[in-house]
Amino acid sequence: MRLVEIAWSLDHLRWVPTDELTDVVESDGLCMWAFTGEPPWADEEMTDRELAERQCSGCPVRDECLELELRTAGAETVGVWGALPEDERREVHQHWLQRGERAERGPRS
Repeated sequence: MRLVEIAWSLDHLRWVPTDELTDVVESDGLCMWAFTGEPPWADEEMTDRELAERQCSGCPVRDECLELELRTAGAETVGVWGALPEDERREVHQHWLQRGERAERGPRS
């Protein structure tokens, strides 16, 4: 149920154009500027979930990042985006698709 709620929580971004989301994530995303090299935890063994939580902790644009990745990569998502590991984003993507209208997609047919 948590992942369904995450998909629903992105509704406030549904009409934001993808290029605007890209600009926000690239300029304000913590991972885009905070780590100029290897992050301090690079040598630690972590699950994908732990890595996502650690890497995205405190990021001000987690929702925008997740929305962007769901739009651009969909079920083919890889890496850490929006504080979720790949397997969770794939599941969120299924629910996200059912949420209806999106900026570039328009009304569902």
